[in-house]
Amino acid sequence: MNTAENAFGMPVKGPEKIDMAAAIAAIATISSVGVAIGLSFPLLSILLEQRAYSSTLIGANTAMAGIASMVAVPFVNPLARRVGLVNTLVLAAIVAAVSLMGFFYFPGIVSWFALRIVFHGAITASFVLSEFWINTSAPEGKRGLILGIYATVLSLGFAAGPSLLAIIGSKGVMPFAVGAAIIAASTIPAILARAHQPNTRHAPQSHSVMRYILLVPMATIAAFVFGAVEQAGLALFPVYGARNGFDETGVALLLMVLALGNVVLQIPLGMASDRLRDRRVLLTACAAVGAIGVAILPYAMDHLVVLVVGIFIWGGVTAGMYTVGLAHLGARLSGPDLAQANAAFVLCYAIGMVIGPQLVGITMDLHDPDGFAWAMCGLFAVYVLLGVARFGRKRA
Repeated sequence: MNTAENAFGMPVKGPEKIDMAAAIAAIATISSVGVAIGLSFPLLSILLEQRAYSSTLIGANTAMAGIASMVAVPFVNPLARRVGLVNTLVLAAIVAAVSLMGFFYFPGIVSWFALRIVFHGAITASFVLSEFWINTSAPEGKRGLILGIYATVLSLGFAAGPSLLAIIGSKGVMPFAVGAAIIAASTIPAILARAHQPNTRHAPQSHSVMRYILLVPMATIAAFVFGAVEQAGLALFPVYGARNGFDETGVALLLMVLALGNVVLQIPLGMASDRLRDRRVLLTACAAVGAIGVAILPYAMDHLVVLVVGIFIWGGVTAGMYTVGLAHLGARLSGPDLAQANAAFVLCYAIGMVIGPQLVGITMDLHDPDGFAWAMCGLFAVYVLLGVARFGRKRA
């Protein structure tokens, strides 16, 4: 058996080899959900825009995703311990599919706020349990590779969603029905691999999700920082680009380069993390690249080649904070404790989703437009300081 020392000072036993059935099932399940998310996010924003709702209201409705995640996380693992991981994934898919159809049949804006909470609460359960399942399916020496494959496939799923919307359009019930069907179909791989699901019946050492945020801070804070910069980038980079002279097409192309870096670099980063004795080194390095990348962004806006190359590297490496952070969790914890830590990880990501756009937006208002870069740089710099402090504490 491969072993590693966990956060409690006890050995963590992992599988001797990759449980391919479990890994494939978990990755396929959550990646299918990723396609539905990629379809539904722009669909709902487009429909609200067509109904002449303000940008503020559209943003507030979208922000319900992060709030729903924060509300749902503490309930996911207790439910999985009661009914089993696969059964909880199936239940979450049913709730998500039904609520997605609800957006069509209940078009009132008040209903949409309630539906956002239900829909994204169910999606959160899918992420928490699928990522836990993926983490438990791989031995220590291959965990980064498996999570890199997961991040790559999930990114492709997110990208496929808008492409699918472009084909079927936003009119009528069809886009909602397609999204709901994809979510329902996501349960098939999990059901087929039911025999390979991890045991969730035993209680963790602590029932408090907050306890696990502080237990493995280099992983959970990595999720927070990535959630903050990812959502702030998606929401405000188009504004930043426009204020620097880029038209809509130019901004869209730069976002595509960012997404391409995310897709291409996750497997190499995961493999690199498998070769390191301490993944915190790579996590800190990813944050340092992020800080440097956004710090030079204001100066690169007038140099297209530098800008494109920089965004490609910056996007891929900083996304590695999520991938490598998950691998770090798997190396430190196991069983029910890993399930709780994974819930804490997703919770921190959700908190970052809510705080990041607000923080960066306020900084842009104070220092237009380069406050975008300074705020993002500050978020990465705080994480680098955390990494340095943790290394110093370890040496002491």
